[in-house]
Amino acid sequence: MVAKLYCFGESGNAYKVALALTFTGTPWEPVFVDFFRGEARSPAFKAINEMGEVPVFVDGDLKLTQSGVILDYISRKTGRFYGAGEVERMEVLRWLFWDNHKLSGQIGTTRFLSNFLAEEKRPQGVIPFQQGRLKVAYGILNDHLAGRDWIVGDGPTIADFSCCSYLYYPEPFGFSRTDWPNVDAWLTRISELPGWKHPYDMMPGNPSDRA
Repeated sequence: MVAKLYCFGESGNAYKVALALTFTGTPWEPVFVDFFRGEARSPAFKAINEMGEVPVFVDGDLKLTQSGVILDYISRKTGRFYGAGEVERMEVLRWLFWDNHKLSGQIGTTRFLSNFLAEEKRPQGVIPFQQGRLKVAYGILNDHLAGRDWIVGDGPTIADFSCCSYLYYPEPFGFSRTDWPNVDAWLTRISELPGWKHPYDMMPGNPSDRA
């Protein structure tokens, strides 16, 4: 049975899972969720995920939500991209939690406010505040990647797939690859892995669809 990923192209959290599925060679098919027309808040979708958000991953009788949980499951099931040994596995989890709290969680909000919310509805001062916090996070990641190719160990892990996701999106939210050379080189390495695609090519849904 082919696994299903409920997703939409603009979702960086869904993109993390799509990357892991693709890089592990796991057969999967996307199920488009029309987030911007309110589908994620509909009773039908909340029957699938009461949190009203993507990604939702269905593998046979198993249903999982939250990208970190899904990444952990995919890695354990396939035996890939989780580092070498228990110490590296814990380090991978450390970076997953950091990403969810300090990086992706804040990028998602900042990118949404900057690009997908009507300008008159944007709360005053929130975007610059978020961008300031994100600058610290970019610096942490850039410094960590100095002299190393991957976040943990000698090869890519789900920590890389989690942290990289939002950084490939073209919409402006205060991040420029040229400002962070170690992050820039790391993003290039990930994009050179077999099967990599841009989020708008990997999942259905694109801002141009609503233009």
